[in-house]
Amino acid sequence: QVLLVESGGGLVQAGGSLRLSCAASGFSFSNAAMGWFRQAPGKEREFVASINWSGLSTYGADSVKGRFTISRDNDKNTLYLQMNSLKPEDTAVYYCAGMLGKFTSARASAYDYWGQGTQVTVSS
Repeated sequence: QVLLVESGGGLVQAGGSLRLSCAASGFSFSNAAMGWFRQAPGKEREFVASINWSGLSTYGADSVKGRFTISRDNDKNTLYLQMNSLKPEDTAVYYCAGMLGKFTSARASAYDYWGQGTQVTVSS
């Protein structure tokens, strides 16, 4: 029953913006910490950002701080990633992840649920 569905990916030029969404169902979204991860060709999946159950605490990777903002709407069971000032090195498949716990983590192993991913391609 647990389902995470990402949307909003696409092709954008360097310096542009995209907003990713993740629609969650089948678990207690409002009690769960959530995260975004990404995976580029030939690379391992890497942490992007995480947000605690209430949305009051966030944590982001150094590579995206100041450019990406993670947020959530618990009334809509939806997670967001606002991506600004995109760079070619941001090109990857972006995955939404959820956990049974409430608090942020940069470890992929901390997350219990994963979406199918959405492609983000940034051209130079």
